[in-house]
Amino acid sequence: MYSLINWNGLFLFYATIVSIQCTSLIAGKADEIDAQGSGKIERVLQLPPSENNPRNSEGDFVTLKDGRLLFIYTHFTGGAADHSSAYLAGRYSSDGGKTWSQKDKTIIENDGNQNIMSVSLLRLQSGEIALFYTRKNSLQDLLPVMRISKDEGISWSEPVEIIPPKHIGYYVLNNDRVIQMKNGRLVIPLALHRNQPGSDRFNFNGRFLCYYSDDNGKTWQRGEEVVVQKQVGEKQPYMQEPGVVELKDGRLMGFCRTNGGSQYVAYSSDGGKSFSELKPSNMIAPVSPASIERIPATGDLLLVWNNHERISPQLRGKRTPLSIAVSKDEGKTWQHTQNIETNPNGWYCYTAIEFTKDGVLLGHCAGDRTRNNGLAESQITFVPLSVLYEK
Repeated sequence: MYSLINWNGLFLFYATIVSIQCTSLIAGKADEIDAQGSGKIERVLQLPPSENNPRNSEGDFVTLKDGRLLFIYTHFTGGAADHSSAYLAGRYSSDGGKTWSQKDKTIIENDGNQNIMSVSLLRLQSGEIALFYTRKNSLQDLLPVMRISKDEGISWSEPVEIIPPKHIGYYVLNNDRVIQMKNGRLVIPLALHRNQPGSDRFNFNGRFLCYYSDDNGKTWQRGEEVVVQKQVGEKQPYMQEPGVVELKDGRLMGFCRTNGGSQYVAYSSDGGKSFSELKPSNMIAPVSPASIERIPATGDLLLVWNNHERISPQLRGKRTPLSIAVSKDEGKTWQHTQNIETNPNGWYCYTAIEFTKDGVLLGHCAGDRTRNNGLAESQITFVPLSVLYEK
């Protein structure tokens, strides 16, 4: 979702028109989704596009010290394409995510030549809040930056440049991707796309690497590029949009979207400096990102992705359904797999995960490909903790 063209549109040829009756949802109003047990999954906020706001895209959450939740997302103003002008907007919840403020608050004005997007929010061990996002200037210049808030998001520091001038390039950072390890290290998973200078063609094959900091983001070190395992007798898959999660033994598990039929995974024993080869996994998926975080109440891992294991032919290549699963063995296997959104024309992706005392909030794109490009509408979905373990 990061080229000068809206390259998610390249997947339109996968679409098969399926006639369904859609329910109209109002922003800020909770709508129940059928759950398999007594818990109720709810759409607690929808942000549809409008005439002067043609796209509301992915974001991330942070819990403030007064108990409120802040969701910061990308509010587009100049079009619905990935390069269209946009700024960072915020919505607040005072009841654990069940209801949200009705009006946007401008968090960061557009400080890129094209736009800013892909928010990661992180409560640092120091108590401060870190805000990461990408500043898009051109097809050769997409860079992550960091700002710090010492007053719970009321104000933000000047941006800290993470990539030094000698390494400027097109670095894709997805939303809700930056982590702080138990030892305090900050890790930013990135995909470097080497696009030719002066060309408007996007190189779909990214190179996974991490930048990391051991001084709360004051200085950053560059990790090694990760090698993708060669496929015997098959075309080499391309790699995009990586994420990382810290395992209980201190290693990092990296995971990337690919066109190889699954998320590819690799492991780091040195805090993101280097990784093993990226290899196929049992997370069967289309060309769409996954999100993985640890469930505080149980210590298990939660996976949110588009589960395409045994998918019907008419849904192949589509970013639907929106699925969840739980791992009790640090990502080796996944159980309790279930779908929480199943619109065959839905486009569910770029998920932020925030745990509350009652369950988990998922902030994600949720457009309908029969009405928009699929990335134009952002949604927050609440899933009770009990539902995660139902199936």
